Amino acid sequence: MNNKEKNKKSKSLLISMIILIGLIIVIAGIAIYYVSKDEEKDDKTLAYTDLIKEISYGNVEKIKMTVGSTSIKVKMKDNEEEKKSIVPNTEAFIELVQLKVSEGNEIQLIQNPKSMIAQIPATLLSIFPTLIMLALVIMIFKMQGLGEKGQIYEETERKTKIRFKDVAGLDEEKEELIEIVDFLKKPEKFTKMGAKIPKGVLLYGKPGTGKTLIAKAIAGEANVPFISMSGSEFIEMFAGLGASRVRKLFEKARKISPCIVFIDEIDAIGARRTSNSGAETENNQTLNQLLVEMDGFSSEETIIVLAATNRPEMLDKALLRPGRFDRQITIPTPDLKGRLEILRIHSEGKKLSDDVNLESIAEDTAGFTGAELANILNEAAIIATINKHEDIENSDIEEAVKKVTMGLEKKARVYSEKDKKLTAYHEAGHAVVSWYLPTQTAVKEVSIIPRGVAGGYTMYKSDEDKYYISKTEMKEKLVALLGGRAAEKLVLDDISTGASNDIEVATKIAREMVTKYGMSDTLGPIDFQGKEQSDMLAFGENIGDRIGNEVKTLIDEAYMSAQKLLSEHRDKLDMIAQTLLQKEKINEQEFQRIFE
Repeated sequence: MNNKEKNKKSKSLLISMIILIGLIIVIAGIAIYYVSKDEEKDDKTLAYTDLIKEISYGNVEKIKMTVGSTSIKVKMKDNEEEKKSIVPNTEAFIELVQLKVSEGNEIQLIQNPKSMIAQIPATLLSIFPTLIMLALVIMIFKMQGLGEKGQIYEETERKTKIRFKDVAGLDEEKEELIEIVDFLKKPEKFTKMGAKIPKGVLLYGKPGTGKTLIAKAIAGEANVPFISMSGSEFIEMFAGLGASRVRKLFEKARKISPCIVFIDEIDAIGARRTSNSGAETENNQTLNQLLVEMDGFSSEETIIVLAATNRPEMLDKALLRPGRFDRQITIPTPDLKGRLEILRIHSEGKKLSDDVNLESIAEDTAGFTGAELANILNEAAIIATINKHEDIENSDIEEAVKKVTMGLEKKARVYSEKDKKLTAYHEAGHAVVSWYLPTQTAVKEVSIIPRGVAGGYTMYKSDEDKYYISKTEMKEKLVALLGGRAAEKLVLDDISTGASNDIEVATKIAREMVTKYGMSDTLGPIDFQGKEQSDMLAFGENIGDRIGNEVKTLIDEAYMSAQKLLSEHRDKLDMIAQTLLQKEKINEQEFQRIFE
């Protein structure tokens, strides 16, 4: 059963259960209403013996009754209010009334058709609460996936068609994982040598780097079943259900081995165990069961557990020891060569214009993941279609990059000349300061047209894969970030909320320089980040104040440097701002001409 059929079945089951519960609740509500209404005793109730007397005296004008119901309504002469009465035997009562009518009593007998409630036997009404509870239990167990044993694993079991050739930019990682394929294809080759088959491989990296894709490729290369689940699917609201699902998963895996079990986002169940109660106890039980199952593999069972996470620091150490996840492989963001390969794979089937240069796109997208690159080409195809281009042009791809990284351009937004001038000088401040900072990348585009949540933007070239960042580069990054605020103060002698995101990013960088990277000359190379309060006391009682002072010093120095640079090059700042006010956008070539 494919994913579409699985989702369709799950939705159908959920809808049918909701309708069932809704019907039961409605019927129960109606029944309870009428039963309580029938049993209601107040000053408008007329006893049966008194009713007979009133009929005999000729005081009754009208009687309303529903066939099958023992409750009737009585209207007395000279009285507009109706009274209720309970009739022990409706057939005998009807005969009595008809007899009185034949004797000359003016009584109007109105018999309504048999109502739905009147058709419900009293025994059925009494078991409505039980029916409701039973329906709720059935619905919950169906939703937990326990309605049919192993159903969810049957549906997700499949042989994937993805191969290593479909995975670009991970050459070294693929070479290491080829051994896993050999283990699955010919386990006896390794067991004869006395080697043990690795039980688990942990893949970790940023979201979108291809962890799930490479897991499917391993299964595809080995041509074995691939059972995939997300970590969140194990965690449920009832104690023990997560552990039960883990047991069923590995029962299924043992039956179809050799196979691959893939657990995506394993940090949902593999987080460090705690002594807390409630939901965390359920997480602990699920994790304990996973540990037991991975320990329980025999040498004859060729089952390899692949797991993916982007938060390896969250995982319990028991999961990471040898014998469980024997190998831990980092899936990095692709380098220049990898990005080019990814772009070539995702450009297949797309009509690219002759002016599109994939090498240039790969150079300008340093730090992008495979998923982001695929999204850029897809967005470019959509933009080209909207613009009625015959092929995907380079301008479409450039617009797609901006859309993915900064959001949709909002040309229709109207704002005042004052706000426009403030935005122009703010963005010009970023651009001019960056030009005079040696470590900062070149400015690619400056715009005062709003995009996403930003009123304007300064776009930099990202044409270099960086694995390390120096202290000088980080300090100059702070200056560039605060260039917009410095320009506002210098030109307008006022500041605005437009620099809030710049300040947030600058503060984060400055704090990491002090607490994570040990770049403070005063505090030295010490890691303060993530330490408990008790651990921090080892560095002195006022260590928090000292860290705060160091962060403030870095920010203050950067702000002063930005102000100084802009004061020295005020002419360039004015030229950039005025050009932005006229054209709203400046590209790389126009920006460089202003400085040349």
